[in-house]
Amino acid sequence: MTPAIPVLAGPTATGKSALALRLAEERGLEIVNADATLVYQGLDIGTAKPTKDELARVPHHLVDVLLPSEEMSVVRFLDLAEAAIADVLSRGKLPLVVGGTGYYIRALSQGIPKVPPPEPGLMAALEAELEARGVDALFQELAGASPEDAARVGRNPRRLLRALFILRQTGTPPARLPWRRPRFAYKKLILWPEREALLPIIQSRARAQFEAGLVEEVRGLLAAYPEMPTALQTIGYKEVVRHLEGELTLEEAIEADWRAVWRYARRQYTWFRREPGDVTYLPRRGEAAWEGLSDWFSLYFQALY
Repeated sequence: MTPAIPVLAGPTATGKSALALRLAEERGLEIVNADATLVYQGLDIGTAKPTKDELARVPHHLVDVLLPSEEMSVVRFLDLAEAAIADVLSRGKLPLVVGGTGYYIRALSQGIPKVPPPEPGLMAALEAELEARGVDALFQELAGASPEDAARVGRNPRRLLRALFILRQTGTPPARLPWRRPRFAYKKLILWPEREALLPIIQSRARAQFEAGLVEEVRGLLAAYPEMPTALQTIGYKEVVRHLEGELTLEEAIEADWRAVWRYARRQYTWFRREPGDVTYLPRRGEAAWEGLSDWFSLYFQALY
């Protein structure tokens, strides 16, 4: 019988990657990335991507699999992630799903509606309509047809356009479409430190990333990939682009970066607080977090074998 796949999740800057690497080495696991930013080649510093040495020490899946000019969707993520999990299991190994993109983790464990593939003409028309009418007008259209979908996507422009694309193309809101069921069962451990403990870590990490060459990384990416539609929505990269365009000074970009990350972390707390399924919250960090994580996995393996 296929075991429940372990998941290590939680807000940004909680130390997931370092803990996962340590655990994978100790237990012989393979890591399956569930962070929407780590899939892109070249987005290294601003995503706190594992180093080449760390990637070599433990097998990682879904890291550096897309060019910055390519589009990543939840459907594409599911296809790649479920294939990677099946591959790891077929070799007698255990995958460990690691990441902070809550929508990806929710889709893996709960499934998603079966949506039609994007149609460039309709999407381009919707983008033009968004520009002309604004987010609120399109949001009200979606809310009138499906309050459930409106609550799910909020006023996030990309998600709003995708939901409206489905509604207009099929005549059915996403929430009422047939469902793609999860291929595997999952057992989730979510790192859950006090919010206030994250803020100085986020501030320090932002400055360290700029000092490590984040501006040069973004300048090189823009030269190689003038259009990076999804990748440039990544926190940290948007702020550097504004700096390179003369809108922000370097110090202003650093502050804009950590403030954006802090807002994102707060949204992650809200999201993961409602995580369904088999979920355990680990309210510690540092070495105490490692001890809690190791204890949790000891119990996991006892139940497994």
